[in-house]
Amino acid sequence: MNMGRLKTFAAAAAVILFLEAGAAPAALGEEREPELYAQAAVLMDGDSGRILLGKNEGEKRPMASTTKIMTCILALEEGEAEDVAEFSSLAASQPEVHLGAGTGRKFYLKDLLYSLMLESHNDTAVAVAECVSGSVEEFVKEMNRKARSIGCEDTWFVTPNGLDGSSLDENGREQIHSTTAADLARIMKYCLYESPAREEFLTITRTGTYTFSDLDGKGTYSCVNHNAFLSMMDGALSGKTGFTGGAGYSYVGALERDGKSFIVALLGCGWPPHKEYKWSDTRELMEYGLDNYEYRDVWQERSFSPVPVENGVPESGDLAEEAAVEISLDPAIREKKLEILLKEGEHVTVRYDGADRLKAPVREGDETGKVVYSLNGETIASFPVTAKGTVGEITMRWCLEDVLEKYFLRSRT
Repeated sequence: MNMGRLKTFAAAAAVILFLEAGAAPAALGEEREPELYAQAAVLMDGDSGRILLGKNEGEKRPMASTTKIMTCILALEEGEAEDVAEFSSLAASQPEVHLGAGTGRKFYLKDLLYSLMLESHNDTAVAVAECVSGSVEEFVKEMNRKARSIGCEDTWFVTPNGLDGSSLDENGREQIHSTTAADLARIMKYCLYESPAREEFLTITRTGTYTFSDLDGKGTYSCVNHNAFLSMMDGALSGKTGFTGGAGYSYVGALERDGKSFIVALLGCGWPPHKEYKWSDTRELMEYGLDNYEYRDVWQERSFSPVPVENGVPESGDLAEEAAVEISLDPAIREKKLEILLKEGEHVTVRYDGADRLKAPVREGDETGKVVYSLNGETIASFPVTAKGTVGEITMRWCLEDVLEKYFLRSRT
């Protein structure tokens, strides 16, 4: 056997052994999805909110201190930086990790938000909640209302600090403190891109160290940011860690690079001693997004046929003809580009959803339908289509006026 045949035989044998071991070789250029430790995970497009990759993304799980992103954004929106927060006995009794301030110690709200987000202090979360809403119970109600308002239907807050717990919902059903990876990513998207307090949130969560004192000057407190992701990847933007015995390690973080924005949410990402799993999962998901997704312009120019109008007055006034109205994209729409984050093999479909016939009267600017852009059955953009003209309705009054004009008024001229 010559050397060329020997090499070919050895290569074939290697492939056979590989397949017998239960692994299939990836085809040339074939995409490889991340293998994750997290029991639930999401990679989200931070711009559109579209979930690019999910693993049990709709499964409800406890989320530990990632809860505090909601606590922080609510405090920023509802409170004032110079509001005074006083540690109650309830706040002072919270378990580690804690600031350790005694009952009655007073702070500016702005300072406590660094304690909340950098060191993840549980007692601080309670003090913040009581400062903003008067009680933990009222603040938690606000947390749940805010979650619903931004589209998080599978999230239930029990505490402002993320400690495991349960309570009755509005229907009297017991719910544990929980969210889904999809909802957790949505909350982070809101904090970074939609909230009126997004700049303040970003400033706090990006700060490396922060030192402050209580209002009486009895103590000085130093905080260090424990979000290792900030120094792990170029473009790392923000994030929050979490851990309880019930939740395991959790994380939510965001990155912006090369004009792209990604959010990663992880739940149940290992238990001690596997503290590092959340960082490897986050990196793998972020790199997957950066490597596989690019913005593509999917805008399509559209033209539309006139739409018949039932019981409408034809433009000529001749009832023997059928009335119709021209339609077009709403003139307010000036889109000539619609860029969507897509990976190879993904294709956007475009359709017109509108009536085949309209009923008179039709006024200029009336909406007649929508041009819908969709991907994998999910709507990613839509634009209204409107009437370009007006079509009156054939009524008894119109008929009388038409007869008068045609037979009486004309006969006098």
